[in-house]
Amino acid sequence: MKTTLAIGIAALFAATAGLAGAAEVHSLRGNLPLNAPAKEFGKKKQFIVNDKVARNWKLQPPIIPHKIDKERINLDENTCFRCHSPDTYKAEKAPMISKTHFKNPDKPVEKELIKRRYYCYQCHVPQVDAKPLVENTFKSAGK
Repeated sequence: MKTTLAIGIAALFAATAGLAGAAEVHSLRGNLPLNAPAKEFGKKKQFIVNDKVARNWKLQPPIIPHKIDKERINLDENTCFRCHSPDTYKAEKAPMISKTHFKNPDKPVEKELIKRRYYCYQCHVPQVDAKPLVENTFKSAGK
């Protein structure tokens, strides 16, 4: 038992020693100390997408093809519902909120949007003209 423990600890030290020589990680905050306020990023210009943007994997949430700078989502209101709710989407000529947003794994289909799907921006994002912060080597899985 003691031998196994000693071998395990030695292997752990050997593995972490190898990590010390790995590439140094740089913070997006630059050289600012953690207790200093970060520099505010400039607001990126959102742009309107006229054509549907292809999804990179089967269940990828669709992007938001319009500006959202005047939209509000908080505990009291979600302005996305003005156009995308089941009651308004046809008149607004907008896509309806997906039926998956009304499905709760704990219950059968709900009539109301489930709370974990209320904050649209956690999955759906607008398009902006921005350079990537880090190198992106993602390759689309296609459909």
